[in-house]
Amino acid sequence: MAVAAQRRAAPRLPDLRSLTGPVSPPVAILLAGACIFLTVGSLMSDRFAEQTVGGLATGGVFASLALALVLIYRATEVINFAQGAMAMFTTYIAWQLMHWGFGYWGAFFATLGIAFLGGIAIERTVIRPVENASILAVVVVTIGLVFVLEGTASWIWGGDTKLFPSAFSTRPIHVGTVVFSIQDLGTIAVSIGAVILLWLFFQFTKVGLAMRAAALRPAAARFVGVRAGWMLALAWVLAAVLGAIAGMMITPTIFLDPTTMDVVLIYAFAAAVLGGIESPAGAVVRGLALGVMIALLTEYVGFVTSEIRLPVALGVLLGVLLIRPSGLFGRPSVRRV
Repeated sequence: MAVAAQRRAAPRLPDLRSLTGPVSPPVAILLAGACIFLTVGSLMSDRFAEQTVGGLATGGVFASLALALVLIYRATEVINFAQGAMAMFTTYIAWQLMHWGFGYWGAFFATLGIAFLGGIAIERTVIRPVENASILAVVVVTIGLVFVLEGTASWIWGGDTKLFPSAFSTRPIHVGTVVFSIQDLGTIAVSIGAVILLWLFFQFTKVGLAMRAAALRPAAARFVGVRAGWMLALAWVLAAVLGAIAGMMITPTIFLDPTTMDVVLIYAFAAAVLGGIESPAGAVVRGLALGVMIALLTEYVGFVTSEIRLPVALGVLLGVLLIRPSGLFGRPSVRRV
């Protein structure tokens, strides 16, 4: 029992090596087939190409938020139900800064800094006191955090919807006969750029290497001076920053109110589970794929309207999990009984 207690007290920290890890042959074939399908379809139809790019823009946001969910799950083995509320709150902060006279990018980077500090504050004051409690207790804490953040946002900024400006022009650009939105292309660049920067951080920085070491060998990492507790805090920091980016990218295309990220979080959760809840690579790939799938279904399948896109996405989630419970990129777990 002492060994079990020690293992429970030493959380598994996020290890993003699986971003470049091997995938099973069936999944590799599926990904290759999807890429060929999208390429051929885009070459044959202008509208198909436009919908694919629009879907990638939305999917990039899903991927960022799904990756944040995976980071927290790898750190605590708990789904952070407050991830959407955290993203919403930081988006409100960006909105407020812009109304105080900040330019978009000034407010954007200032908000990332505030999200950085907010992630530390949440981990130290809310999560750290219950880290050795049961998983159910931590889940209840994250759910309670949803109500605290949404209630606080409603109290400060009101419950009415607000328009959030976009960093990018809505002006279309023409590539041959295909029309793309600058806003979609910019959203793809920012969302995927954030994921790439995170991968570079884990691969080539000392702190990233320390997190990887703590994930693989927590006890050995402590012997060489790695502070596992601060590595856990850093996981919450990265999740908060990714959530802030996702919120500021998706809100210009929808609206801003205290519940604005709730549905987006469901899509991100679906992407994380479809990819394998412990697989960062799966979260990114499935987030992008989910965005493209929804865009194409809405365009080409008559009964898939905006009202039933979420049930369709959840239906796909159910179907995949019935066939492969560990997700497309996940590894089946083996337990001794």
